[in-house]
Amino acid sequence: MKNILILFSVWAIGLALLDPLVGQEAPSRPRSFESMQKALEPDGVLTYKTVGERELKLHLFRPDDFKADDSRPAYVVFHGGGWRSGTPRRFYPYAASLVAEGFVGISVEYRLNSRTTTVFDCVKDGRAAIRHIRRHARKLGIDPERITVGGGSAGGHVALGTALFDTVEHADEDLGVSCRPDALVLLFSVLDTSPEGYGHKVIGADWRRISPLHHVRPGMPPTLIFHGDKDNVAPHSTLMAFCRKMEDSKNLCELVLEPGGVHGHINNNMELFDDAARRTLAFLEKQQLGPLGAPDGTPAASLPKVLFFGDSISGGYSKPLVKLMEGRVNKAATISPETPTGICSTM
Repeated sequence: MKNILILFSVWAIGLALLDPLVGQEAPSRPRSFESMQKALEPDGVLTYKTVGERELKLHLFRPDDFKADDSRPAYVVFHGGGWRSGTPRRFYPYAASLVAEGFVGISVEYRLNSRTTTVFDCVKDGRAAIRHIRRHARKLGIDPERITVGGGSAGGHVALGTALFDTVEHADEDLGVSCRPDALVLLFSVLDTSPEGYGHKVIGADWRRISPLHHVRPGMPPTLIFHGDKDNVAPHSTLMAFCRKMEDSKNLCELVLEPGGVHGHINNNMELFDDAARRTLAFLEKQQLGPLGAPDGTPAASLPKVLFFGDSISGGYSKPLVKLMEGRVNKAATISPETPTGICSTM
């Protein structure tokens, strides 16, 4: 037995000399978008729509201190993949990105383009998902007036569809509940499905019905766009045309443009990913759509709406009043010759 112990000790020492990592913990891999996709698991999965035999699911991420009677803001995201590939897991990192700040995060499953489904079906499913969330907001612990919808690439197109494509609906859809989001976050999104844009061959002759660029109108939700100026799916010229239309329609639109950024640039750089989460939170807080809402916790949309207006002289006198009423009313606008009501600014 002693000989065996001695031989084993010599073998262990030799192995340790050959491999200095023996007996030590393996070094952790750098954090990446892919590692987050694999590691994250939802707190719940539920069905929002059944189409034929297919059950479409919502994958929910909740804060640690979540309670059943909460009324939290929601960040709902649609994954990319050219309408042809992808699963909700692909966008788990985005769904979970604001959970620590108090949001309920949701990654949505939608049908993909195939022999039996079209891009129009992707849009129908997206609109049905937001209606389900709003209809069942109380059960989900969500404030129905603080639902932000985001998406990347083709998923950004589906997100835009919840705000724009009013003629694209499931035949059995209850239209009594609005699917219009309270804000949009577009991540390197498809913005134009014309022959000059992306997806025209997949969508076909009826492309105009679901081309965001061709449906921009006044009254759209506040919109935050993350895009790279080297994106070849939604080129810079298309992006600028979309922003101009948003501004011309007097919609609030903020653009975070990454110099040299290619399609999906945020997914390839964790610093950009973290920065996008910070900017998204700041943008939503500014719209009173974050966890803080109004100072007393009342949802911003339920506050009384007040329109402040004036000319170049009286408009200046109204500033102290606007400051005083901040958080106590839902300020619709401040109109004066010097103050534009539509903004598409670069952050």
